[in-house]
Amino acid sequence: MSIKRHPSGKLFSAAVEHGGLVYVAGQVADDLTQGVRGQTEQVLKKIDAILAASGTSKSKILSANVWVTDIRNRDEMNAAWTAWADPANLPARATVEAKLADPRMLVEIMVTCAK
Repeated sequence: MSIKRHPSGKLFSAAVEHGGLVYVAGQVADDLTQGVRGQTEQVLKKIDAILAASGTSKSKILSANVWVTDIRNRDEMNAAWTAWADPANLPARATVEAKLADPRMLVEIMVTCAK
């Protein structure tokens, strides 16, 4: 089986395709001046673009890992998630509180998707 890597930076690829699956690396917002909902919306748009470039879409997401810096912001993150997610094809998902690489980052999301 082949392995296809999508835009690679110094440390990791944005996505890796293998065996009919697309593994999307943890994504964070570019505009860190926004709140949790705004950052989540940015992250989800980035995931949409990565999945489209990989030939798939959010309707085929199998699992998602969500990290928020303050679990009390989960409802705000969930509001953006609910507006974005395909209600007929919800993935398995975990949401945990974690310290992220930059204190201005409020949410990070990583997904695994079928092709």
